[in-house]
Amino acid sequence: MEEETKKKPIEEAKSGFGSLSEDILEKILRRLPAPSLASAACVSKLWYQNCNRILSRPKLASAISLNPSLEIAVQEVLDKVLSEPIRPHFAIANGFGYSFCMQKAFDLLSGKMGSRTPLIVTWASGAMGRDARTNEFREVIGGYCCSDCDDERLDANSGILLTVGSVPGLKVEAIPLLRRTKQAPRVSMADDLVVDIRNYTILASGCTSPVAIIMFGGGDIDLKPIIEKLDYAMLKETVIAGDEKTEFLYRSGMESKNVCESTKYFSDAVALVFARDREKAHGIGDIQFHAALSNGVSAIGPRYKAASVRVNGRDCTTWLTAKREGEHEIFDGQRILNDINDELENRIGGADLYIGVSKHRKYSIEREKPRSMSSLAFHGVMGVDEEYLFVYGSGIRTADYFQFYHSDPNIALSSCNNVSIHLRDLKVDWNSKRGLHPLSVANECKKECIGGFVFACRGRGESFFGRPNVDSSPILENFPGVPLAGIYCGGEIGRGISILNAHGRQEESTTRLVHVFSTVYLVLSYTPASMEH
Repeated sequence: MEEETKKKPIEEAKSGFGSLSEDILEKILRRLPAPSLASAACVSKLWYQNCNRILSRPKLASAISLNPSLEIAVQEVLDKVLSEPIRPHFAIANGFGYSFCMQKAFDLLSGKMGSRTPLIVTWASGAMGRDARTNEFREVIGGYCCSDCDDERLDANSGILLTVGSVPGLKVEAIPLLRRTKQAPRVSMADDLVVDIRNYTILASGCTSPVAIIMFGGGDIDLKPIIEKLDYAMLKETVIAGDEKTEFLYRSGMESKNVCESTKYFSDAVALVFARDREKAHGIGDIQFHAALSNGVSAIGPRYKAASVRVNGRDCTTWLTAKREGEHEIFDGQRILNDINDELENRIGGADLYIGVSKHRKYSIEREKPRSMSSLAFHGVMGVDEEYLFVYGSGIRTADYFQFYHSDPNIALSSCNNVSIHLRDLKVDWNSKRGLHPLSVANECKKECIGGFVFACRGRGESFFGRPNVDSSPILENFPGVPLAGIYCGGEIGRGISILNAHGRQEESTTRLVHVFSTVYLVLSYTPASMEH
C-alpha cells in the first residue's frame, strides 16, 4: 500500500507533463539552468530528445566577478554561466589581481565541471567581461601588490573570469607542451606537441590540422619558437590565438595528458585544440573561427643587420651589436639607442621599445623534409651599455635584419576602428546571404555570431587610450549582447590574421605570430545545417 502511494504522485506528474505539447515542453526546458536540464534529460526518452535538441546549438557563456572572496567569486561566475542550458565542452578561467589563488580556483572549478571537460585556469593581468551580478560590461586591470599595501588594497581589482563553451560538431581537448624535468639545458618537446595535436585531430576529423588552437604559455619560457613550429606544421586555415606568457593549470579530458602531479615532466604550455568531429550528428551546423588584429606599434628608424649575437641562457636574453642596412660600420648598443631616442624626441609621452626581427628559418617535424619560412618576431628592449643592445628572448642570429618599433596609442586606436569596420563588413556579408535567400529555410540557416574572445596587451586598456572599453569595442559595437571574454596578456598570440595598417590596408610583411601592444580578436560564428538536407 505504501509503495502504491509513492508511485501515484509520480504517475500523476508524468501524466501532467505528458499532456503538454512538445513545443510547450521544449519552451519549459529551455528556461532551465544547465544542472536542472541535465537531470530533466533522465526523465524519459521524449525529454532526452528535447534536451538534446536544445543542446545541439553551440553556446558560449562567460561572466566576471570582482568579489574579494574567491569562493564566492567562483560560485557567482558558475551560477551565471550555468544559468541557461549548456553542455560544457571546455572551460577557461582567468584570474587576476594579487589575491587570486590559481590552485584554489582550479580545485573549486574541477569539482563543478565534468571530469572529461578540458579545464584551463590561468593568471592574467586583467580581464574583460560582463559582471555576473549586474551584467555590466567591465574592463579591469588587476591590482598589484606592494609591501605597504593594506588588505583592502590587496583585494582591489582582484577577480575571476569564467568562460564555458558548448561546440557541437567540434571535438575539444587540452594538450600540453611538455619538458622532461631532468633535461638540461631546458628544451621543450616541441615536435611532440605538434605530433600530439596532429594525432588527436586525425582521430577526431581525419585531417592533420585543427580548426583553431587557443594557447597559454608559461612565463619562464620563450614560446616564439614553438609557435613558429606550429605555424610550419598547420594548414594556413588553422587560427591560433592566446597568451604567450602567463601561469596556468590544466586538466585534459584524456587522463594520459594530465601531468600536473608528474615528477617526470613539466608543462611549459597548454593548447586547447578545436578539431572537426567527423562523427557529428545529423542536423548539426558548422562553427567557424574568424580572427582580426588591432596593431599597436609603429616602426621607427632605419633597418639594422645583427653583427654579433650573444645569448644569455640564464635569463633568456640576447646581446647585440649591429650595422645599419647597407653600411659597414658596427654600432654598439648605446649608439644604436641614441639614434632611436633622437627619432622619438619629438613624440609626446613615453613609449615601450621593441625590435622586430625578420627571421628566415628552416623548420621540420621529426624526419620530415625541412621547409623555409619567414616571420617577424618582436623582442622587448631591456637596455644598453657601451658594447651591447640587450633584448628579451632568444632565437636571433647573426645577419638577421631588425627594425625598432614603439608603442603608439594613435595607431592602436585607428587600428581598432579598422577591426570594427572589418567585423561590420563580415556581419553585412552574413546578412546579405540571408537576403539572397529570403525563404524561411534559408533564414533558418543564416550565419550568426555566437561569441568572441579578446587577447589584449597588458600595456593597453584605459591608461593607454585615455578612455575605457576601447579594446572590446569592435565586438561590442558589431555584436551587442553576444558573450565576450577577454584578458590582458604578457604576449598576444595571433596566427591566421591579416595585419591592417592605419589606413585599413593590408601590410606587405612577413608573418607575425606573437604580437606586442596589440589586441587579437577571435569571433565564433555558427551556420545551422540546412533543413533541406
